[in-house]
Amino acid sequence: MRTLGIGGPAVSDLGLGCMGMSDFYGPAERSESIATIHAALDAGITLLDTGDFYGMGHNELLIEEALRGRSRDDVRISVKFGSQRDADGDWLGFDGRPAAVKTSLAYTLQRLGTDYVDVYRMARVDPAVPIEETVGAIAEEVAKGRVRHIGLSEAGAESVRRAHAVHPIADVQLEYSLLSRGIEREILPACRELGVGVTAYGVLSRGLLSGRWSKDRELAAGDFRAFSPRFSGENLEHNLALVAALGALADAKGIPLAQLAIAWVLSRGDHIVPLIGARRRDRLAEALGALDVTLTAEDLTRIEAAVPAGAAAGSRYAESQMAHLDSER
Repeated sequence: MRTLGIGGPAVSDLGLGCMGMSDFYGPAERSESIATIHAALDAGITLLDTGDFYGMGHNELLIEEALRGRSRDDVRISVKFGSQRDADGDWLGFDGRPAAVKTSLAYTLQRLGTDYVDVYRMARVDPAVPIEETVGAIAEEVAKGRVRHIGLSEAGAESVRRAHAVHPIADVQLEYSLLSRGIEREILPACRELGVGVTAYGVLSRGLLSGRWSKDRELAAGDFRAFSPRFSGENLEHNLALVAALGALADAKGIPLAQLAIAWVLSRGDHIVPLIGARRRDRLAEALGALDVTLTAEDLTRIEAAVPAGAAAGSRYAESQMAHLDSER
């Protein structure tokens, strides 16, 4: 178990990111998704991460179905809100106004079939609304018992400090992997200083570090990686060469590359909880194996030599999406 920040919730060493069960990676099989959530809970995972805009509420409804008959108090549900989308799935911006906070939470509680959310967070910092106002509105819901802890997502160091001054922040959700290490410069040090935890998503770099990616892979309709610079042209060839170097290190240890990548994130500090985006039980089982992997100082040195910080080619989102990331400013 790890604790999300000082005074935050105790959660399992790994969390289950449920986004891909509803959106962004092409079709997912509903019964297998629910079976995967059940398998995760049975294996001791207590943290489920979702967003109210994942499949326009579909993901929250899926989690509600999966949790029927289970004790609510045994699960920690983390929810992102604020992303505005239309019926075509197009992005319309972000809304961090206090009224939007309270409205979004009301709908989330209804879809999840619960009377509280364990961690509630804006999906992106709304540049039009002072973060103090957004966090202050969530704090009012904490006082009413409808939210247990406040989190942030893709927030820069300054925003973390400003938010934490209003109400204790349990954690910041950030992309963090061997291929995405920008948060090490300012955000991670700020979180350590303030006692704020980190839930790390994209630990397999959207599949690049799964050990199963190739330049000829065909993507399903709706898979956002078709538009990701990191998965395009020369960038992809460069990144696959990095992956091959890591694969050789994983082979030398006799473990799958995915386990090496997850174990590396686990090794970065007890305040960091990796989110595993498994949509199937076999992928979940592989990811859980990372908990049994020990990386020695020599292993870490070799990993660093194979993939130094900043070695990946291409940004992690398309330019239009990168512009919304407070963490990249």
